[in-house]
Amino acid sequence: MASLSVKPGQRFTLPDWQNNSLLISADAEQQRYNSHHIRQEGRALRNETGNQARWDEHNNRTRLNDRITSVDRWREALARCLTDIDLEIDALTKVKEAAENALQAKNLCLDVAIECLTFRESRRDIDVVRDPVEEELLREVKVIEKTKKELQQRVDDAFKQLCLLKEARQQLSCDHRHKVETLELDRQCVSFNVTSGNISFKVNPTRVPDGTTALREWELNSQCNKERAEAEMRASVDLRGAITLSIAQTNNELDAQRIATEFALRKRIRDMEGALSELRWQEQNTLEEIAEMEEEIRQLEEDIRKRTLDLKVAHTRLETRTYRPHIELCRDQAQYGLTDEVQQLEGTIRALQQKRTESQDALDALYRQLHRIQTDIGYKTNSLQLDNKCMDTRRKLVVPVEKFEPEVDAVNRTRNLPRNSQLEL
Repeated sequence: MASLSVKPGQRFTLPDWQNNSLLISADAEQQRYNSHHIRQEGRALRNETGNQARWDEHNNRTRLNDRITSVDRWREALARCLTDIDLEIDALTKVKEAAENALQAKNLCLDVAIECLTFRESRRDIDVVRDPVEEELLREVKVIEKTKKELQQRVDDAFKQLCLLKEARQQLSCDHRHKVETLELDRQCVSFNVTSGNISFKVNPTRVPDGTTALREWELNSQCNKERAEAEMRASVDLRGAITLSIAQTNNELDAQRIATEFALRKRIRDMEGALSELRWQEQNTLEEIAEMEEEIRQLEEDIRKRTLDLKVAHTRLETRTYRPHIELCRDQAQYGLTDEVQQLEGTIRALQQKRTESQDALDALYRQLHRIQTDIGYKTNSLQLDNKCMDTRRKLVVPVEKFEPEVDAVNRTRNLPRNSQLEL
């Protein structure tokens, strides 16, 4: 006989089963509510922190840019001041050399006067008198000795002023160099972003480094350096004017040589300009050829890439056909064709790679030649500038002595002075 199979174990009532289902539903709704609340809070937190981070980064980037602008403005001011002080040092050096030459020229005048007095001591008897000639000679000796003393004092003053100018320039140069380094670091900071490869965590980045200065102290330091340099330049300009006024007349002894030198200098300038024109033409043609060669290399690389893809396709086809079953694995025309295609593509790629190597070697040679041309252009440009400066400087030689008056250039703050060889008291 068949018997009824009853599952052993505890039996629950229908209300228990219903309550269990309701409890599961209520727990699920509560968990979904909690999860939704947490998600909303997370989304709000993400929005808030993201916006705050973006604003903080934007504000700091703006501060860095403002700081770069401020430092760059001071760098430009210091660079202009450095240029002015270099010009002033050169000008004062030339005037000092002129004073030394004038001082040296006084020795001949003094020797002549003393020699004349010595000759006159050979007079005899009644001719040994204190006449106007002797008085003038004695007065000439006193004037020459007074002039030499004055010129020597001017030379000493010029030497001291040069030392002060060089000291001020050293401070300016150091300050300018530090600002250039600071600009480089701040610009590097501006360039950093979340995708930069050189960002990382640092140990105690918020520390205050030793030697940190206040912003006001930084501004005062640059301002003091600039003001001191300008004060020394003003003192140097005044000293050069005083030295120039101590030198009375010019000497025309070297006019013939000056004319010959200036003629040769003008001819040299014309030759240099012609050479520069030819070099610039060569540079332009070389740059055009470099551009064409770079484009050709790009085309070769693109062809190599395309032929490599074709080769991959042919390899894949050959490999796939090796799985043909039994008698189907025969060397048919497709097999021969694919084999020939692989060999042809491999040869083509080798030829293209060889041509790319040759093209790259040619491009490197072009770049070397371009560097050589540009270097030579730099040399010749510098020489031409120096020759033009020489012409500008030698222009002062044509100023008549009686019409010469020191003039201050408002741009470079130097005086137009006669050449040392023509300065004479």
